[in-house]
Amino acid sequence: MALGTAHVTNTTAAKFIPEIWSDEIVAAYEKSLVLANAVNRMPMSGKKGDTIHIPKPTRGDASAKAAQTQVTLIAATESEVIVTIDKHYEYSRLIEDITDVQALSSLRQFYTSDAGYALGKQIDSDLFLLGKKLGDDNGSGSDWVHSNSYFMDASTGLTAYAVDTVAPADVFTDAAFREAIKELDDNDTPMDQRFFVIPPSVIETIRGLDRYVSSDFVSGQPVVNGKIGSLYGIDVFVSTNCPVVETAGDNSASTVDTKAGILGQRDAMVFCEQVGVRTQTQYKQEWLGDLFTADTLYGIQVLRPESALAISFPA
Repeated sequence: MALGTAHVTNTTAAKFIPEIWSDEIVAAYEKSLVLANAVNRMPMSGKKGDTIHIPKPTRGDASAKAAQTQVTLIAATESEVIVTIDKHYEYSRLIEDITDVQALSSLRQFYTSDAGYALGKQIDSDLFLLGKKLGDDNGSGSDWVHSNSYFMDASTGLTAYAVDTVAPADVFTDAAFREAIKELDDNDTPMDQRFFVIPPSVIETIRGLDRYVSSDFVSGQPVVNGKIGSLYGIDVFVSTNCPVVETAGDNSASTVDTKAGILGQRDAMVFCEQVGVRTQTQYKQEWLGDLFTADTLYGIQVLRPESALAISFPA
């Protein structure tokens, strides 16, 4: 079967062959995952089947107990969330022998790392799109207008998102962020393992607020998996994979794109890995080179739609 002609040759890999080239490669699967590391991550390696049933128990209420009366039984209204393992992505390159001989030893390592980055980016991008399915109406999944979708209006604070509404002045504010936290609190969202994933443009706004330029937010530690600090005990991550919910051309209120961030708790979404990043190589005699392929197999779903908010910002 033909493999095409997009091969790694002396020409396309010329920058790996010269005398001077950095031998450091910084791009790997785990390091590129941001949202996937914040949500409920369930390894399913070695397990058979393409469907996962996750029990979704409902919370009960305490009942007063009077003397000489029976206890009050809580009706079982348990449900489940079904996750279909239907997302299979791969990354492949063919490295010809002459290139492998003449290039630096880091060439193969670079492509391995680049594969990890590409696959991790795909997973995060898929998870972000679950932001369309949040809220008590569980979203339609077709757009970003639903009960748990907001933006930070410059005049009124946290406001329900609608098309043609987010303007360049509608940036992050401390007051609106506290309102967003209250929304989670009102939805009985657990206090622990909350996260806030935002596009890069929001970081610049946050850094311009005096109260956040302190040890409470800026830890002085290196950025790991996109984490840049914490606000009110909530871990804050920056991601370039935050989706565009409305382009500048489609939004009459703005001259820039609008991107969505996610404020939520770990159990809002679930990421099930049946096959983590797997790498394989095979020698192709017809091309005198090695075919390198990395792939991953997974499924994602909203687990508790009331436990996360989609918050849109001008990009």
